[in-house]
Amino acid sequence: MSITPRPRLRATVTGLAVAASALAGGTVTAAPSQAAACNGYVGLTFDDGPSAGQTPALLNALKQNGLRATMFNQGNNAAANPAQVKAQADAGMWVGNHSYSHPHLTQQSQAQMDSEISRTQQAIAAAGGGTPRLFRPPYGETDATLRSVEAKYGLTEVIWDVDSQDWNGASTDAIVQAVSRLTGGQVILMHEWPANTLAAIPRIAQALSAKGLCSGMISPQTGRAVAPDGGGNGGGGQGCTATLSAGEKWGDRYNLNVAVSGSGSWTVTMNVPSPAKVMSTWNISASYPSAQVLTARPNGSGNSWGATIQANGNWTWPTVSCTTS
Repeated sequence: MSITPRPRLRATVTGLAVAASALAGGTVTAAPSQAAACNGYVGLTFDDGPSAGQTPALLNALKQNGLRATMFNQGNNAAANPAQVKAQADAGMWVGNHSYSHPHLTQQSQAQMDSEISRTQQAIAAAGGGTPRLFRPPYGETDATLRSVEAKYGLTEVIWDVDSQDWNGASTDAIVQAVSRLTGGQVILMHEWPANTLAAIPRIAQALSAKGLCSGMISPQTGRAVAPDGGGNGGGGQGCTATLSAGEKWGDRYNLNVAVSGSGSWTVTMNVPSPAKVMSTWNISASYPSAQVLTARPNGSGNSWGATIQANGNWTWPTVSCTTS
């Protein structure tokens, strides 16, 4: 696919990606700080942290390259390094539970499993990382007893689709190649401590961008990678998610299709970047709280609707957020 960026788009990877999606029919979700076009989302995960020696460098590398990730922390490390847990959350990362001491949980009693999980929940929450909703069993070892303990704490078990083998001495090249195998919704296993993983971060960002993929959150409902929950062009919250995809495009305007999932009773707010304007809509009851904001509600036509956007020189897609009515 060949894309010619429009003059008003900044000459950045992010700007080009927005143009590519608007022209080619991609699906978009962006964090509030950027307008990235995404044809899918992957879950970057880093196990075994945090540590004072390695976590700061990893967070800096992720932030500098526009990536977000899920950090599966050990409880003992979280208790020893509470400032780093808070730093993870403050950097926009998601914090998950990876047991307290990294044992072979399936060889332990149910009471021991419970202790490993509950103490980690407490350590992470006390450090400012929130109450985890995701759990990764050490070594990926699980069974029905462990899953019952996870359910007690409202945790979704997350294994992985691709193993980077960074724990096994994989080279930086091999780690980047592993990331390149990811497809939308998939999750990759990495760790905080290997030097080659840290070195791979800039190239991981490049590899994902080349495939039109973005780093996303892991859904507590499905365990799959989805759009980040901080708003953006695939907005989720309070029981529903709105996802944008491209429709027809003309010289001065374009159509956007919106699919709402998770609820049949919803309100979607679309924020249109100035000076673009909403020209028309279909399959919704529309209202306009301000010149740049469209509020959409169901009108009996289902959960798929759309809008025609007059670009007025700004081809950056609107952002959407969804709440249940």
